[in-house]
Amino acid sequence: MINIALPKGRLGEKAYSLLSNIGYGCDDYEENSRKLIFRDEKGGVSYFWVKPSDVAVYVERGAADVGVVGKDIIEDGSPDVYELLDLHMGKCTMCVAAKNDWYDDTSRPLRVATKFVNVAKKYYAGLGRDIEVIKLNGSIELAPILGMSDVIVDIVETGTTLKENNLKVYAQIFPISARLVANKVSYKFKNGELLALADKLSNEVNK
Repeated sequence: MINIALPKGRLGEKAYSLLSNIGYGCDDYEENSRKLIFRDEKGGVSYFWVKPSDVAVYVERGAADVGVVGKDIIEDGSPDVYELLDLHMGKCTMCVAAKNDWYDDTSRPLRVATKFVNVAKKYYAGLGRDIEVIKLNGSIELAPILGMSDVIVDIVETGTTLKENNLKVYAQIFPISARLVANKVSYKFKNGELLALADKLSNEVNK
């Protein structure tokens, strides 16, 4: 049995569709169901649906053999898992953004509002820039507008929200997409099965 953790929402549905296309479908799967676990004993696969930020935790701790998780979560949380494959889904970019008229006053620490605290710290440490991190969980664009922060570090997909709030991107930190990750113990003991799954997925996404 291969246990697969998928993120709730659109990305998880797309990932399930991909897996189903390559022979890992689940007979009792129902789209938009409130069920959290689907098992197919005959097919040797089980799925469970979790909050996107928790997928890597389930994989790291062995509740799941593999999972689908965004590169943003991998970079910020540094889970102890193997990253097997870029699925080329959910593409966006981790960016630094600020008000259109912002300039960097290097005489004081830069105030950075973000949900991705570790990403921000690593990025600015690499630049040798002192920062003060302001941890927020939502509506991060408000922080510079209200004068609470100088910049934000956040995911940008289309940039529409930034433009509508008179903000713009000043730096791109890294590209983001969904990745297939594996538990290290599972990778050792179910190596053949997991490599076969990753190989079929690779062929499917690179068609």
